[in-house]
Amino acid sequence: DRRQFLSKTAAGVALGIIGKLPSLARASPAPAGSPAHSRLRVAVVGTNGRGLNHIQCLNAVENVEIAYICDVDDRAIAKGLAEAAKWQRTAPKAIKDFRHALDDPSIDAITIATPDHWHTPMSILALAAGKHVYVEKPCSHDPHEGELLIAAARASGRLVQMGNQRRSFPAMQEAIGLIHGGIIGRAYFARAWYANGRGPLPPLQPAPVPSELDYELWQGPAPRRPYRTQIIPYNWHWFWHWGTGEALNNGTHEVDVCRWALNVNYPLRVASIGGRYQYRDPWETPDTQVIGWDFPGEKSISWEGRSCNPRPVEGRQRGAMIYGTEGSALLDGLEYTIYDPKNRILREVKSAGPKDSTNILSSTGAGADTLHFKNFVDAVRLGVPLNSPIETANPSVTLLHLGNISWRVGRELHCEATQGRILGDPDAMKLWQRDYAPGWEPAPIGPT
Repeated sequence: DRRQFLSKTAAGVALGIIGKLPSLARASPAPAGSPAHSRLRVAVVGTNGRGLNHIQCLNAVENVEIAYICDVDDRAIAKGLAEAAKWQRTAPKAIKDFRHALDDPSIDAITIATPDHWHTPMSILALAAGKHVYVEKPCSHDPHEGELLIAAARASGRLVQMGNQRRSFPAMQEAIGLIHGGIIGRAYFARAWYANGRGPLPPLQPAPVPSELDYELWQGPAPRRPYRTQIIPYNWHWFWHWGTGEALNNGTHEVDVCRWALNVNYPLRVASIGGRYQYRDPWETPDTQVIGWDFPGEKSISWEGRSCNPRPVEGRQRGAMIYGTEGSALLDGLEYTIYDPKNRILREVKSAGPKDSTNILSSTGAGADTLHFKNFVDAVRLGVPLNSPIETANPSVTLLHLGNISWRVGRELHCEATQGRILGDPDAMKLWQRDYAPGWEPAPIGPT
């Protein structure tokens, strides 16, 4: 049952320290007549992959009911219903158009695990309908959408949490606290990386739209393009029209940890190099990319992404190293190691189980991620602080958008350090926001 699922995770024993760190967002406590422990009704949107983890995590939190499974593809809906059936007795309603769930006044929140081009427009529609939002990283398809989402969250009075789950991992909270406390002196440089062994992309061929797929709704806010094979369900990540590349697909997690550790927000300058080096195929975004950011206060971050070469760094395929005047810190989800200036270990925390995406104890599997969902549910119910409110999460996403813009225009960008906007480069600023399909532009919302 749910209690057993949660208690068997290594991270589950540390639930008490969730929300320990300060946050910018706090919900009002449950009103009279709505007990704090009343059932929270949720719609899960996007169940062809990551959304299945949403179902697992939500059902591991006490007194949450998944009331809707929403996806534009009947095959994905079937996956979502099958996963929900493992966890709850009441079958969710199955719908293709998530807006029907927004019309249901009994729905308290939605979780979003759709392609990137849907994240902000769907979140804003949900906020306008009075729902709280858990949205996967990246929260936006471009920097302007991040600005729109922050404004919508503030205007609506509802909560928005992004799925950068490491903000809720006990080991990361502890390690960041130690770094901020001076265990490695003044932290001034952070290095993040991600390595994978992705294969080539087959040719894209025009084809009839599968009968199970509502391709019109899948495109949604994006300007219309003919259906082609190989794009759906996953390879949209590598096309600028819908995705944001490996930088935001995976780099968001570790770059967010680096920014958190250095206590910085927006950069003074950004530069990116790389390309599609491993294969000659339709893939548009870089498979090999290095991004560097300089911040006020003499601090810098770098990210190295290798989509098609899995050689590890520091013995790990993903992670972050924080460097300071009195040592360094290796951070990786459920684990961290603190070193002194002579590389001797000062402090170390290891995870309780193997780190692979199918294992319940992993840093990417449902076990640890449940902590982030529980924080979201507790914020809605009890008014505890969110661990990653959209105001806190968005700067990390904007950093990586700026890195992609630098790569696309082929030059260093200079930015103003309060909002990250690009200075003196109107051609680069053209990539600050996208064009939308007519009628799908995200609209501002007023206070509720």
